[in-house]
Amino acid sequence: MQLGKTKTLPFDKSFIDDLIKTYPTPFHLYDGKGILDTNKRLHDAFAWVAEASKGKKAFRNHYAVKALPNPHILKLLADNGSGFDCSSVAELELCHRVGVRGERIFFTSNNTKAEEYKRALDLGAIVNLDDISHLDYLKNQVGLPDLLAFRYNPGPLREGNVLIGKPEEAKYGLTRQQIIEAYRTAQSWGVKRFGLHTMVASNELNADYFVETARMLFELALEIQKSTGIVVEFVNLGGGIGIPYRPDQNEVDIEYVASEIHNLHQKLLSSTNLKHLGLVSENGRYLTGPHGFLVSRAIHHKDIYKQYVGLDSCMANLMRPGMYGAYHHLTVLGKEDQAADHVYDVTGSLCENNDKFAIDRALPKIDDGDLIVIHDTGAHGHSMGFNYNGKLRSAELLIKVDGNVKLIRRAETLEDHFSTLDFANL
Repeated sequence: MQLGKTKTLPFDKSFIDDLIKTYPTPFHLYDGKGILDTNKRLHDAFAWVAEASKGKKAFRNHYAVKALPNPHILKLLADNGSGFDCSSVAELELCHRVGVRGERIFFTSNNTKAEEYKRALDLGAIVNLDDISHLDYLKNQVGLPDLLAFRYNPGPLREGNVLIGKPEEAKYGLTRQQIIEAYRTAQSWGVKRFGLHTMVASNELNADYFVETARMLFELALEIQKSTGIVVEFVNLGGGIGIPYRPDQNEVDIEYVASEIHNLHQKLLSSTNLKHLGLVSENGRYLTGPHGFLVSRAIHHKDIYKQYVGLDSCMANLMRPGMYGAYHHLTVLGKEDQAADHVYDVTGSLCENNDKFAIDRALPKIDDGDLIVIHDTGAHGHSMGFNYNGKLRSAELLIKVDGNVKLIRRAETLEDHFSTLDFANL
């Protein structure tokens, strides 16, 4: 027998024991200090951008709101220099309600309605068009702003990964030929300022992937300038920086990534009209993913062809394992030092067989009532929740920097769930 590989937690069992006296399981719990530390690390790594652009544009990460769309998290990040990447009216409205407007909002969507574009422009957001046809649509339906960006899809020139798929099979972005035409047309229609964007991978742990993405965008910006005379103001590297979900994985060395991109910036652009090119990103998972935890309780055991442990949470609380087969580490609180000598499928209660948090996972012996912490749920966890089988979405709690815990979203009730139904006219 041997201990399973572990991941650390920013709290212990006594902390959770005290918390559940007020907040019943399941709930998502976020570590505010961890989020801010990661946000600072990212911005510090790219501090060179302000000098390279001669103070015209400091680096900014536009946090991907879809990862964790809670106003308390957004306010925490906004107060510490973040902008936001939005893809819907609801996400735009969240930014507005936490006091963020203007070019701190980057609006990237697809199959977008005119009213969504209008709301983005009303807020002064940077609109990033996903297709060449959207340029004409925006012009006719809403009107063109002074600043536009376009999303580039490199097709078979770049590899994607399992989460985002192959670029040539993705529904996103413009081809290389289309993007040159789009810039030329937008300029002729009066657009004065331009950005360039791509998003070609998700949860990628290869640091060099992001360096090569920067190279691709720098070279494309040079091609755009040569073909159209347009000097792109900034490039948006997109997001996609992964996190080590498995305990044997290494995190991305963000300082290495930033340094190598700095070298590319100097090598490719320093003697060109793009020498002051700015740089932004839109990482979500990287900032909050490792700092979120789904806290659940074991409530049932089942021993048939396999051994099962049933939790009081389910796929409605965390979809990624059932949707992608994604790995999320599990800690049995209070048994961290015990041997992982039992093999379980850890499940929820949905009427779907893919409602499993772990399959054939080696864990310490789990007893009914044990508290189970599922790691790395701070991105695409609660935000992907749903109400199938009438399951109610859980509360969200924030451990503030001072160590106190704040309820930042209450748990749903049956009245919430039924609030859009008409019982009166049956």
